[in-house]
Amino acid sequence: MLHSVLRLRNAALAIAVVAVLAPSDVVSVELRPGTAAAFDRYVQATQARIDGELKRPGAFLFFEGLPASRRKEVEESLRQGGVYIERLTTLDAAGGPIEIPDGLAHHWIGAVFVPGATVSEAIALAEDYDHHQDYYQPEVVRSKLIRRDGNDFKIYYRLRKHKVITVTLDTTHDVQYFPVDDAHWHSRSVSLRIAEVENAGKPDEREKPVGEDGGFLWRLDSWWRDEEKDGGVYIESEAVSLTRDIPAGLGWLIRPFVTSIPRESLEMTLENTRSALQARAAARRKVRN
Repeated sequence: MLHSVLRLRNAALAIAVVAVLAPSDVVSVELRPGTAAAFDRYVQATQARIDGELKRPGAFLFFEGLPASRRKEVEESLRQGGVYIERLTTLDAAGGPIEIPDGLAHHWIGAVFVPGATVSEAIALAEDYDHHQDYYQPEVVRSKLIRRDGNDFKIYYRLRKHKVITVTLDTTHDVQYFPVDDAHWHSRSVSLRIAEVENAGKPDEREKPVGEDGGFLWRLDSWWRDEEKDGGVYIESEAVSLTRDIPAGLGWLIRPFVTSIPRESLEMTLENTRSALQARAAARRKVRN
């Protein structure tokens, strides 16, 4: 009996998710100016917080500003190979929530530690955009450097996100890197264009009009911080994304499922970054020996 109930619940969940997020004209929604403007305010407030953190003495990374006991716990877990992941919420200047009408902001931060790696290797990997499709499979299907001007990059990704349904997105991003010293770098990535692709990989594939799609991903901003110490490099990434809101009546069922996707994406990105850097560090040690 219990198994039957669970099967029915899972079936209902799948149907509800497809109804809300399936890449079909039937469920297309429009990114409204008020939604985009509210998200911009959220990002600006997040950037202001990050700018302040980068000026702190002795606490370059976000988790280094946590209470001492929590910071120690996180550092020990990272040095043992763990992944630090935490959900964040940015508040307005008065300490209240930043409401986003008809949209949801998904805000996560995470970190990994790569023993034996250096900041220069981490930056070289990050800037190797033509090969991100190799490092970040299966989510990054294609990647390409469009233009570089010093520490400013314009890049292209084709992203594929899958959970019950599959959504493919053509995206372009502006990425800026900021060297602090030999042991500290940080960067910011801003999405310039995100278009949902219908019938991806087929002869009749086409992009839906930007902002008139399933609302699976409308905006994506991310910040990275790299710190070399303790015999390796700490890599921290913070991401804020914008999706459509959940229709009334289905929030209890859909919201936990939808909000898990950005978290899983960030965790996978951090783990893939660590794996790629570990491979590079091992190759470097082999050459030296």
